[in-house]
Amino acid sequence: MHPWRKCSAFKVVLSALLLVALLQLLYLSFLSTFHGKQQRYRYSELFGGNKDGHPENDSRKERLRHSLSTGGVFDNSGQYRVYKNLIKSDLTANTKPGSDPAPAPNALALATHTTLNNLHHLESLVERWQSPLSVAIFAHGQDVRLATALAYALSIFCHPIRALVDFHLVCPSGETASFPERDREHFAGLEDCASVFSRLGTYRDERANYAIGGDVPYPNNLLRNVARGGTAASYVLVIDMDMVPSGDLHQRFLALLERRGPAAAAAEVFVLPAFEIRHARKMPATKAELVQLYQVGEVRPFYEELCPRCHAPTNYSRWVNSHARDAGALEVAYVLGWVYPWEPLYIGPHAAPLYDENFKQYGFNRISQACELHVAGYQFPVLSSAFVVHRGFKIKGEFHARKDEENKRNKLLFHNFKEGLKSKYPSSDRRC
Repeated sequence: MHPWRKCSAFKVVLSALLLVALLQLLYLSFLSTFHGKQQRYRYSELFGGNKDGHPENDSRKERLRHSLSTGGVFDNSGQYRVYKNLIKSDLTANTKPGSDPAPAPNALALATHTTLNNLHHLESLVERWQSPLSVAIFAHGQDVRLATALAYALSIFCHPIRALVDFHLVCPSGETASFPERDREHFAGLEDCASVFSRLGTYRDERANYAIGGDVPYPNNLLRNVARGGTAASYVLVIDMDMVPSGDLHQRFLALLERRGPAAAAAEVFVLPAFEIRHARKMPATKAELVQLYQVGEVRPFYEELCPRCHAPTNYSRWVNSHARDAGALEVAYVLGWVYPWEPLYIGPHAAPLYDENFKQYGFNRISQACELHVAGYQFPVLSSAFVVHRGFKIKGEFHARKDEENKRNKLLFHNFKEGLKSKYPSSDRRC
């Protein structure tokens, strides 16, 4: 081959390679521009005006601005700042700002609490519950702004959450929440509901409720009260964020109330037996599914390893062997009186005593409330085929380091709490 032909062929190949490279650069530039436009659109959908965003999102934005502009209110101890109804669901958006909702007759809501590390559980909780839900989020430091931003993103992108979930925020009193309009880094990559929950999933191992850091105590009972007070339902089920109730509980419980009629005793809370399940297992929806897993050891009573006495009074063997396996309507299987140190999870009336907010961190926070219910004259009917399940087995070696220290401190607090009930309920002959 002549040298000039070799040179010509080389030029052709080189030109082709340069053309391919140029096309690749143009393509990458197009993708970058397109992605940038997508992100700007998504960001404007979250924070833009009518020109780029949706009018309903503008309304949600203004409601959030109003909630933040109040600066929240301090709790009774002055240690925490509470932003009640930070983000309202479509269901409660018409409630007058700053007002407490009036109890709605024959309605049931679920109230729960969490830090950012467990907020990802909201996805499966909403999927199972599909009814009004009130969520109190605790955050401090940089997490205050992040929690505000992500709760707002959930309310924009996730339609079931927008429709049903009310968010409340609690932080240390020395900190304030701010509107996350300039926090673009927090919203990078958020395009839909799945992407928001994917982002929340990255925090599950970074932040723990009882080991938050910075010597900031987790105010579980304050959070329960905030979530409970944020709903207008006449009955409320209060559970932790990493728990899931049995399927169709909302409809089945309301049907039970209707069958029982107004003559039923008001001073009662309806107990749901609580269980733990191995992480790998799918959450059971029916009693039949749960009993099958219980019989092979994949499900066990809640706190069986940490505090078996705390739930033993539920009488699991009696409940498991009771006649109802979801074949019929939800009923009361049997009625129990309270004994120490039982801490049942239950559906209770709106007027039931609140949780004592002096209890923080680990130990006696639910026991104290059940004790007060007992002294106040409440009975504890156990529901025939309804239950709650905690994700994962509670194991001693996996708990935070200061658990025992906190439990001892709260045990002393519980002694003083019991003495206070004597003067609060002077006519009661019940004691803890």
